[in-house]
Amino acid sequence: MPSTDFAELLEKHPPVEESLIEILHDVQLAHRYLPRPALVAVAAHCAVPLARVMSVATFYKAFSLEPKGEKVLKVCMGTACHVKGASQLLDEAERLLGCKCGETTADGRYTLEEVNCVGACAMAPLVIEDEQYHGKFKPVDMKLLLKAGE
Repeated sequence: MPSTDFAELLEKHPPVEESLIEILHDVQLAHRYLPRPALVAVAAHCAVPLARVMSVATFYKAFSLEPKGEKVLKVCMGTACHVKGASQLLDEAERLLGCKCGETTADGRYTLEEVNCVGACAMAPLVIEDEQYHGKFKPVDMKLLLKAGE
């Protein structure tokens, strides 16, 4: 992790515990996960124990301690999406990406995740690539979506 980039990131935030979530969010945006050296630096910057930083980092599902792919592909498994075939979408994504749900592809391009209802039930079944929603998705659409992301 480039120390100068990280030092600049820390300078944007007051060195208080109340800044933890904002700092961790910025670190994750910059690095696609929360590297251990960053967690140690955040703890020092905010003058809190590393255990406190870890408890925040592991409490919120939005944070990851493992590197994520360049793109995150999420398949909604809420009730409406499930009823309309979301499990088939997940199976197809796993097949095409060559990784299981919760994993990142070997080339680091994609991380595949299952999410609970995101409140877009009218669009079911739903796939989210980064923050872009793709509704009424079919397994055949998965190949097109992944090809467009190349």
